[in-house]
Amino acid sequence: MKVTVERAQLLKSLGHVHRVVERRNTIPILGNVLVRAEQGRLSLKATDLDLEVTETLPAEAAQPGATTVPAHMFYDIVRKLPDGSQIVLESDGERAVLAIRAGRSRFTLQTLPESDFPDLAAGEMGHAFALPAADVKRLIDRTQFAISTEETRYYLNGIYLHSADSAGTATLRAVATDGHRLAQVELPLPSGAAGMPGVIVPRKTVGEVQRLIEDSEIGIGIELSTNKVRFTIGNVVLTSKLIDGTFPDYGRVIPQNNDKELVVDKHEFEAAVDRVSTISSERGRAVKLALSAGKLVLTVTNPDSGSATEELEVEYASDALDIGFNSRYLLDIAAQIEGEAAVLKLADPGSPTLIHDRDAKGALYVLMPMRV
Repeated sequence: MKVTVERAQLLKSLGHVHRVVERRNTIPILGNVLVRAEQGRLSLKATDLDLEVTETLPAEAAQPGATTVPAHMFYDIVRKLPDGSQIVLESDGERAVLAIRAGRSRFTLQTLPESDFPDLAAGEMGHAFALPAADVKRLIDRTQFAISTEETRYYLNGIYLHSADSAGTATLRAVATDGHRLAQVELPLPSGAAGMPGVIVPRKTVGEVQRLIEDSEIGIGIELSTNKVRFTIGNVVLTSKLIDGTFPDYGRVIPQNNDKELVVDKHEFEAAVDRVSTISSERGRAVKLALSAGKLVLTVTNPDSGSATEELEVEYASDALDIGFNSRYLLDIAAQIEGEAAVLKLADPGSPTLIHDRDAKGALYVLMPMRV
C-alpha cells in the first residue's frame, strides 16, 4: 500500500475515529485503526466491538492495500507533523510495518494484519430516515444529562428513541432517566420512521454522535434494526449495537394532575440556585423552595458551614408550599430551558414536579423532590 494524503484532512478524520478506541485493550487488534487505500480515497475504521466508526477522505493512492496500526500513536504522530504537509503512508507486508513520511520526518509503526480486524456486521437495517443535524443535536443535548451512569440498571444507560403519539400527532421521541429526573424531547416523526422499533442508544454512542454533529451542518441519515443503529454524518458512518433491554414505562412517572403552577425567569432562577447552593455539602446538595403568592424563597442549610437564602419575584397564585430538590439536578434542567421563562407544575412536597419551557414546545422534564 502507498498513499499520499493531506495532513489537515487526515488529522480531522483520525480525530473522529480514534476516540472509539479504548486506551487499554486485552485484545491487541482493538487498539488499532484499519487503514485502507483505494482508488482516490483513504478509509479509516476503528471499533470497540460495540461501536464502529468509519470515515472516508480523498487521497492519492499509488498502490491500493490495507493494514492496521496503533490508533492513538498514529493520531499523535499526525497531530505533531507540520501544518500543510503532505503525508505519505507506505506499508511493507513482509516486514509488517507502516512507514509514515512528511517532509524530513519519518516514522515506522508496527502493524497487525487487516484480516484480524473485526467487522461489526450490521445486517439488514429495516428502517431508514433522515433528520437535520440541528434536530438530532437537540434530541441529544436536551436529554443526555439524564442518562443513568448506574451500571446495574444498564437499560437506563442510554437514550430511548421511539415513535410516539402526542395529542394525535406522530412524533419521534427521545427519553432518558436515571430514576431521579427524566427528560423527554420530541419532534414530528420523519418520513421512513413509522413503525420503527423502540431502541436504547448507548451513552458512548450518544457522546460520539454529539461530537460528530458539531463538525456537521448537513442532514444525518439514521438506520435502525432491532439490535443495531447506524448514523451517517457526511463522510463518517457510525454503527453501534443497541442496549439489549426493556426501557421502563416512563409515562407512569410523568405527573398529569399537578395543579400548582410556578412561572420563573429562567436566568434569575438559575443564578439564584447556583448562588445559594455554594453553601451546600457535596453529599446533601438540597435546596428548599418556599412558595407563597408572588414570591419564591430559596434556602440552603449546611450544618457544617452555614446557610444561604435568596428571594425571587415569581408568578405563583396557589397555596403556600415548601419543597426540596437536589440543586445540581435543578441546574441541569434549568440549563435545558431555551426560552426566557420556566414553568414548574407542583403537587405536594413528596410528588414529582413537571418542568417545561413556557415558550418552546416539545420538551418536558420531571424531577423527584428531596426531603429538606
